[in-house]
Amino acid sequence: MNALQRHDHALLEAECRQLIGIDEAGRGALAGPVMAGACVISKAIFSNVGFLERCQAINDSKQLSAEAREAQYTILVELRKAGQLDFEVAAASVQEIETLNILGATRLAMRRAVEALAERAPSGELPLLAANGPLFQAGAAIKLIVDGRPLRPFPYVHEGIVKGDGKSLAIAMASIAAKVTRDRAMSEFALRYPAYGFARHKGYGTAAHRSAIKQSGATPIHRALFLRKLLAK
Repeated sequence: MNALQRHDHALLEAECRQLIGIDEAGRGALAGPVMAGACVISKAIFSNVGFLERCQAINDSKQLSAEAREAQYTILVELRKAGQLDFEVAAASVQEIETLNILGATRLAMRRAVEALAERAPSGELPLLAANGPLFQAGAAIKLIVDGRPLRPFPYVHEGIVKGDGKSLAIAMASIAAKVTRDRAMSEFALRYPAYGFARHKGYGTAAHRSAIKQSGATPIHRALFLRKLLAK
């Protein structure tokens, strides 16, 4: 096992039966939605040598090239089809970012991703939607881990792991799923708004992107709150 696999195997051996890793993509961008990935793995997969070998190259999505991320995402899809894990990516729109601010929208995307996993899980396997109060203690069977610091507020009890996408296999998988899905969406926006270079910078504030905004103005997918200082100059 590599370090990411050992981390999650230890949690599953000591604390829970299933582990859900959560991470976001696009929080710091000037344009486009923020997306969150959630990946659920179970103790049983760590006795599968083939699974462990296929996941050797899984890492923090920021440490991988675009080509490597796409290759790892293909592996995630194949493992999902084989029933060895499940993952989901959900978004919060630019309008929701404007309404909730970026942190609120990120939490919303994360909640949507986790609840989508729960909705399609076999009956009783991920009982997250049974919560009646503002917080739901998942209990010993399920543990939620999030890249970064704990979310405040968030409807499900969880643990924050700083730089978790480089420490946890489940978080790294969620990171790859979120990043690849968002990059693909931004490449689609590039076809609609060809003057901005979204396929290259994916909405982040590069010099070329800032120059395009100043020259051509903002598009409907730009985050107005993020552009105030830039456009005031």
